[in-house]
Amino acid sequence: MISMDDPTLRFFETNNEPECIKECLKDCYCLAYSYSSQNEEGIRDPSRKNTQGCWFWVTEPYNLKGEGTHNISSRVSESSKESSNNTPSEKPETDSNSASLNQVLAISIVVSTLVLSLFCGISYISYKRLVNRRNNNQNNIEFVPQNTRIDISELLHLDHSKEDDREGVDVPYFELESIIAATNDFSDENRLGQGGFGPVYKGKLPRGQEIAVKRLSSLSGQGLQEFKNEVMVIAKLQHRNLVRLLGYCIKGEEKILLYEYMPNRSLDLFIFDPTLCVSLDWEMRFNIIMGIAKGLNYLHHDSRLRIIHRDLKTSNILLDEDMNPKISDFGLAKIVEGKDMEAITNRVVGTFGYMSPEYALDGLFSIKSDVFSFGVVLLEILSGKRNTGFYQSQKSISLLGHAWSLWIEDKPFELLDQILMKSCNSSEVLKCVMIGLLCVQGDPDDRPTMTNVVMMLGGDMATLPNPKEPAFIPRRDHAISSSSSSSKQDTQTKNMSMITEVAGR
Repeated sequence: MISMDDPTLRFFETNNEPECIKECLKDCYCLAYSYSSQNEEGIRDPSRKNTQGCWFWVTEPYNLKGEGTHNISSRVSESSKESSNNTPSEKPETDSNSASLNQVLAISIVVSTLVLSLFCGISYISYKRLVNRRNNNQNNIEFVPQNTRIDISELLHLDHSKEDDREGVDVPYFELESIIAATNDFSDENRLGQGGFGPVYKGKLPRGQEIAVKRLSSLSGQGLQEFKNEVMVIAKLQHRNLVRLLGYCIKGEEKILLYEYMPNRSLDLFIFDPTLCVSLDWEMRFNIIMGIAKGLNYLHHDSRLRIIHRDLKTSNILLDEDMNPKISDFGLAKIVEGKDMEAITNRVVGTFGYMSPEYALDGLFSIKSDVFSFGVVLLEILSGKRNTGFYQSQKSISLLGHAWSLWIEDKPFELLDQILMKSCNSSEVLKCVMIGLLCVQGDPDDRPTMTNVVMMLGGDMATLPNPKEPAFIPRRDHAISSSSSSSKQDTQTKNMSMITEVAGR
């Protein structure tokens, strides 16, 4: 109920509400108004019953009492309007900020997930590597470079050898367990062959590198001295036509050498096999001959000390994946000191058929002994026939005798393997036959050095001297020759010292 006795209330007669609003706005004291189309019971003024009009309040309309419903409109200031008007425009800004926040949150979640996944992946890989390393511990090669010199010095008794030997060995030492794992416990499936030193096995290192493992046999005629030769000599040699020693192992009775693996194995398997020999055309055979000559020339003239191999033969020439030759097996090698070119031994070792006559009969070996062996290998490569066990006719019992017979009969091309006839270079074939015969001459002084051999192989045949008769052709005066050779040995022994220890370059 609105009381008319209230001094804060004013009345204005009008028959429409817009006039009511206009009058309230004109009066600066009007704070609120109420329009009614008739006098209601809530307005207690009998004189204005059924009269239309407005009621103005000059103060806040706080004294409203009674029944009924009255629509009262309040006057609002301009600042309040602006505040009210700004509210709708702030809503989109709030929505934009909310959307940006959601985007940042989503990106943060994605980045965090990726980082966590990456961390988990790296952790898993590291864990697996650690587990594999532990599981394959026996397959890992254990290098002990700080103890290698001590081990080899003690085991090979270097304290009693020459001063050069005490420099030690720059070859890694392998644990026996790692070698056993690499060769699958020296299984027959990994066996590559048998040499004078002992059986040779194929092995595989943890990183996938393939190796050849040479194991000293208890039945081998070679022993600690030959093992020492291999380690001390070949470890110091670096040439593309020499096999590379990767390491060694000595434990109890086991003496093992590890080499780079040659996938095509040895030369003799190719040239003496009726099937495999077809894969060796003339160009390939000539390159093999040249490679062997360069490797041997390095041993004789380019290393710090002159090395005499003493066991050069086709089975000791290994072939890599590109059929490049590499000289191997230095168990019988000797080093001649200073400018010496030869020496004498009471222990003749080697392979018959490749040994020079002065070494086989008198124990005298020199760089010319290796030249003789090279000549035999060269003639075997040309003919595809072995020197030992060769029976062409009753005239000769060796390949050397057969080659010499063809030479003096002017039939050198009959020596050539028939499968080479289509691919051979006739001038190179003739030059190789001639060089082979020059290398196997009976007198060591008549044989060329390996330096000359390399030059002759790459030069003109017109400059080559005529070869003389080779050694080991059956003659009636063989016994006399052997006797005179023994006398020659007695004379030479006075001027030469025995060399029993070796040291690598």
